[in-house]
Amino acid sequence: MLTIRDLWVRYGDDVAVTGLDLTLGESEIITLVGPTGCGKSTTLRTLAGLETLDEGELILAGMRIDKHTYVPPEKRGIGLVFQDFALFPHLNVEQNIGFRVKQRDLADHWIALLGLERLRRAMPDTLSGGQKQRVALARALAHSPSLVLLDEPLSNLDAALKDSLRHEIRDALKTAGVPALWVTHDQAEALSVGDRIGVMHAGRLEQLDTPETCFRSPASRFVAEFLGDAAFLPGQRTAQGANTALGQVTIEGDTAGAHHQVDVLVRPDDLGITASTPGNAAIVWARYEGESRLYGVELDDGSRLKVRANHACHFLPGARVTVQIIANHSLAAFVHS
Repeated sequence: MLTIRDLWVRYGDDVAVTGLDLTLGESEIITLVGPTGCGKSTTLRTLAGLETLDEGELILAGMRIDKHTYVPPEKRGIGLVFQDFALFPHLNVEQNIGFRVKQRDLADHWIALLGLERLRRAMPDTLSGGQKQRVALARALAHSPSLVLLDEPLSNLDAALKDSLRHEIRDALKTAGVPALWVTHDQAEALSVGDRIGVMHAGRLEQLDTPETCFRSPASRFVAEFLGDAAFLPGQRTAQGANTALGQVTIEGDTAGAHHQVDVLVRPDDLGITASTPGNAAIVWARYEGESRLYGVELDDGSRLKVRANHACHFLPGARVTVQIIANHSLAAFVHS
């Protein structure tokens, strides 16, 4: 449904997107995530026709678009969902969703499916943020687009609403069978929504894979650190894995004959912690998270890690503890730098 080949977008001398390649499958949802200024929103705006590309090409629903062939936004068959909702303030919910929709039953279908029936006559200024975003999504889907682009669709909503609404939007897109490219800076949102996740940095696509692969087997240190709490445990690579201050660990990739220094990616949930004297570490700091507690610990060799434990597991800074690796999977490792 969508193919991006070697996409370059520049603003004067500044390169916003560098050689991006991406193929979006039928009914697939890809989340693009990265820090501010990484190029994810520029990619979206270029697909929508709001920016022009400098090199490369887009294949969209059979249309080929490059720097010599421009197709205006209204001719691309794309549904757009913005962070600011972009509703017509003088039209009610039903009129917003049905604006320029040829088949009235499609508007009625999405009004019902997204729980907007009782709000048909409501004006946008009377709606909550979540209701406005449902209206914006219904309006996009009522036009039967070949592709839906979502630009930070939940960024203006409170944290409690984000969690539930992102799954409602995902379910609606899957019900419609429409492929979607969803841009966000929220790592948890990207991981939970996308069939695949693309991590962007400085205009480049660092990794594009399933959420599980990007999280557990990041292609770079940047991806490892951006997608969640990450610490790196020094180790000596061996044929069996790596020797570390926490013992032998199994690491991903071919380790045969390799004996160089590596940094093993260790996330807070890969570790267990128990009170112990003398132990092998000391608590540096503690953060209460409600259902869990996050601890910063310093191993006796000077390495610093983060450990997540049940909320009932309570240690004070300075306490001696034993930290051990409890992960039942191989850990990612990077050559020590």
